[in-house]
Amino acid sequence: MSYVGPDFDPPQPRRPRRGPLTVALAALVPGALLGWLVYEAVGGSGGGGGSDGATVRAATSAASSGAATASSAAPGDDARQPGTPTPSLADPTSSAPAASGPLKGRVVVIDPGHNPGNFQHTAEINRKVNIGTNWKECDTTGTSTNAGYTEAQFTLDVSHRLKALLERQGATVKLTHDNGSPSWGPCVDGRARIGNDAHADAAISIHADGSAAGNRGFHVILPGAVHSGAADTRPIVARSASLGERVAGNFVRVTGEPASNYIGDGTGLVTRKDLGGLNLSTVPKVFIECGNMRDSKDAALLTSGAWRQKAAQGISEGIVSFLKK
Repeated sequence: MSYVGPDFDPPQPRRPRRGPLTVALAALVPGALLGWLVYEAVGGSGGGGGSDGATVRAATSAASSGAATASSAAPGDDARQPGTPTPSLADPTSSAPAASGPLKGRVVVIDPGHNPGNFQHTAEINRKVNIGTNWKECDTTGTSTNAGYTEAQFTLDVSHRLKALLERQGATVKLTHDNGSPSWGPCVDGRARIGNDAHADAAISIHADGSAAGNRGFHVILPGAVHSGAADTRPIVARSASLGERVAGNFVRVTGEPASNYIGDGTGLVTRKDLGGLNLSTVPKVFIECGNMRDSKDAALLTSGAWRQKAAQGISEGIVSFLKK
């Protein structure tokens, strides 16, 4: 998603640190074979604890080699403006619990960033909602590649692939929206509430960035400690950091995508306090920006079905590592 818009006040970019970085990769879980089997199943290339032992600094040294090979609310206080409609938050895609698997009994909520229908509902998504620390727009349309492949398309595709992989591990998986249900949104506070109401063991919001050309790489956004209004992230900060570190470590290993060269000091990790989806979460949650849609090298990856399967695999392995801890 672009940093211009509702859930994103522009951070100050920092120059990446020089010198080698280290990666402590999380424990391996079912790998490439499982990923490609699920890839076939989901339709090919369509268009908790602390941070011990899993601490990761997503290293550009390992990632650069892989990238070259790949060629590059709190539930209360909804505080809606009067007279504005709200998309239904009915759970569109709850999976039935699997009969067996290492994640049996675990619940994961996947939030595909934005919604393909947001373009037709600009008035609705522009209304303000309370995110605890201040007010922000309900949602945005997201960004796109220069060729017109939208972030909403990307996030929904990766989310479907990720859902299939986690269900193979026995997890119960819920999406915040799917296949036009609801037709727009949900708003950022509603997205957080879905994870909270599900008592999710882990929640993740899938995105792609819209930064300047030449800025490339992924980063995982962690919640900062916020205690204001309806927001209180203090109980989830440590567990969310552990989740994010494991996702980052596995994502760089599986995809070969380098850590962001424009934010995060080359670590692939960023802490934010201005995102409603994190501020209002009461369960461990992170965002991942899988790459920059406006950079030609990243765009070539983001528009590849094979690479999107790798992205889902890397995220899945990070979540599985976190939940099996």
